[in-house]
Amino acid sequence: MADSEDKEQFVATVSEDHETTCWGCGLRLILPSNAPVFKCGWCGAVTNQNDKKRENKWFWWKRLRDRCFVFVLLGFMLLVIGGGLWAVLPILFDNSLFAGVLHSFIAAVLSLSTLSTFALASFGCAGTPPIIQWGSYPVVGKGHLENYTFCHDCLKPKSPRSHHCRSCGFCILDMDHHCPFIGNCVGAANHRHFILFLISAVASMLYVAFMSAYVGSQIWPPLTYRQPLDPLSGINSDVAWRTLTESFLALLNSALLLSARGLVLVYLFFAGISVQIGLSVLLWQQLSYIYEGKTYLSHLSAQRTATDEVVEKDCKNILLFFGCPYSVSRLLPTVRDSQKRHRK
Repeated sequence: MADSEDKEQFVATVSEDHETTCWGCGLRLILPSNAPVFKCGWCGAVTNQNDKKRENKWFWWKRLRDRCFVFVLLGFMLLVIGGGLWAVLPILFDNSLFAGVLHSFIAAVLSLSTLSTFALASFGCAGTPPIIQWGSYPVVGKGHLENYTFCHDCLKPKSPRSHHCRSCGFCILDMDHHCPFIGNCVGAANHRHFILFLISAVASMLYVAFMSAYVGSQIWPPLTYRQPLDPLSGINSDVAWRTLTESFLALLNSALLLSARGLVLVYLFFAGISVQIGLSVLLWQQLSYIYEGKTYLSHLSAQRTATDEVVEKDCKNILLFFGCPYSVSRLLPTVRDSQKRHRK
């Protein structure tokens, strides 16, 4: 009787709640517990039973918003190009034919590069995840879906490097972020075009601000001071404040006499400076992530999970990102090698 009681203590029954089917290979799995997240031992697919399709009722509103942002930004770029040519070219050609031709060439190169990279980043494909077979055991081999998850919105496997964008409505490979100003995601297929657009836009706005200030200084009306400034009165705080105030008031009074061309140049100068600062910050952030070998979303994911992922931080990541071959990147000196040489 005692032996039968001991045997009954080792008898365990498997309920149907602990049996599930792997979405990747279709094999039935017996889990030790009712775990919401588990990984298939055959194909490597990860199943999250709590992950379900999320309702995206603002999808069409987001798409309309993105299209509006694209056309507003495109109109702004055309306004800057057209306004700059109308306000600057006549003055430069009056001064020198060479200066006018040179400015026309530089403006054409910057305009074409900015508009072309913007079109490629905005209307091109952001990055399609790899197509892989799934769902059947004879088709799916061992480890073929390693760390893949199932996207309930796209109803297909999602690779570890993919992310589902709720604004675009599909999964993006190596997604960095969704940019409403280009109306598209920044992913594996258009990330390089997006960086080139930022570089071209920063250079263009810098050139616009410089040429607006240069031409504006030539057509600006002469300054008229209410009180003459005495340079022999010495330098102190009161004199400096009065000089600054008189100069500012004289500048405002002369601005009232500006022509339409002068007003356009003032607008282009302040627009170029403000847009250049914003784009420079974004460009620096993007290049810093590329230098670290990450994307913006992978950077956030690493902070959220607090994983100690070893990623080599090097300028070679930037060269490889822009398509430079590895043989060229090997010619660059590294800080680590120079430090080792000094230690020896």
